[in-house]
Amino acid sequence: MSIPRPRIVIIGAGFGGLEAARALGKSEADITLIDRRNFHLFQPLLYQVATAALSPGDIAWPTRSIFQHRKNVSVLMAEITGVDTVARTVTDGTAVIPYDYLIIATGAAHSYFGHDEWSQFAPALKTIDDALKIRERLLLAFEQAELSTDPEQRLRCMTTVIVGGGATGVEMAGAIAELAHRTLLGEFRQIQPEKTRIILIEAGPRILPTFPAHMSEIARRSLQSMGVDVRTGSQVTDCNAQGVALSDGGHIDAATVIWAAGVAASPAGAWLDAARDRAGRVQVTADLTVQGFPEIYVIGDTASVRGKGDRPVPGVAPAAKQMGQYVGKVLAARLLGNATAAPFVYSNLGDLATVGRKSALVSMGRLEFSGFFGWLFWCIAHIWFLIGFRSRVVVTFNWIWNYVTFKRSARLISDRD
Repeated sequence: MSIPRPRIVIIGAGFGGLEAARALGKSEADITLIDRRNFHLFQPLLYQVATAALSPGDIAWPTRSIFQHRKNVSVLMAEITGVDTVARTVTDGTAVIPYDYLIIATGAAHSYFGHDEWSQFAPALKTIDDALKIRERLLLAFEQAELSTDPEQRLRCMTTVIVGGGATGVEMAGAIAELAHRTLLGEFRQIQPEKTRIILIEAGPRILPTFPAHMSEIARRSLQSMGVDVRTGSQVTDCNAQGVALSDGGHIDAATVIWAAGVAASPAGAWLDAARDRAGRVQVTADLTVQGFPEIYVIGDTASVRGKGDRPVPGVAPAAKQMGQYVGKVLAARLLGNATAAPFVYSNLGDLATVGRKSALVSMGRLEFSGFFGWLFWCIAHIWFLIGFRSRVVVTFNWIWNYVTFKRSARLISDRD
């Protein structure tokens, strides 16, 4: 009688889940990869979909095609809503899927700090749907400005507010400035897109807080040279259909508001009834398992992990990939009888952020550079981590085309009811 093969269930096909599945792809186990979507999304370039530089298909790949040659990996499209740690099953409310080992890599959602009602006025950027919604709002605002004869209404339509001065907010601000000041130049007759107001609001004392202070200052000056109004030490106290209210009592009328200020973990902690930090991330042990459940691993943005100097591991793609690779190797070793595992150690490869055309910041320990060479490094790094030869070629061609012509081909507004 043959011994049943271990069943490994991975929830989430993001960076962490994908790396874990790859690391386990040749193991003697049956692996089930579950995600609510049928594709893997390269989130670092999602802002380029939102600003019409790339199309969704350029940065997303069908999950099934990634694992079509890994016969022990099955892919399911389902939205998991609960975990039964006693019966060792997961469910989407209809199907029940058993596991011997469980890897939770469900990522994070955007957080409005207790004001979820703001989401209808200020979409965040986590999914392709978010990116397309933002793209449509940006482009539609210019069309409405072209139609309007009211100067105040035109000014409101040509004002974009980005809330949050982290990498996403900075990259969005630079990309929108290029779209307005370069791509749309000369295409309208009643308005001048180059006079678009782009306001970046950061509650902290400086933008890009994970970078050294002098590099944050370089980014601020770069954005200002592109016409972006950078406001630090200012909090948004309200968000509505007219714009945003600020902590200093001011109000900015804006047709487009983009939220890039905070994230919250997925509900995985509630599924497990496990200890969580203030952001809802599951507090895991040194080998990324849940206390009391050595068969359950939690990785990526869903996990609260401490790194060197007891500093929290950031919720970025490289960290998720490293956790996925670690868990895959540790679990593969466990299946072979090696129950001991060295603690997970995060290796910070550095921080990257692009500040529009021909300018980016690279901070890798003592190695720091910016400007054009930083932008080239940023481009190469992102192309390298894309999945598939076709995507690398398409994205490279689009970037070259955009660089030479200033044109963006994905400027489409879908049919509206």
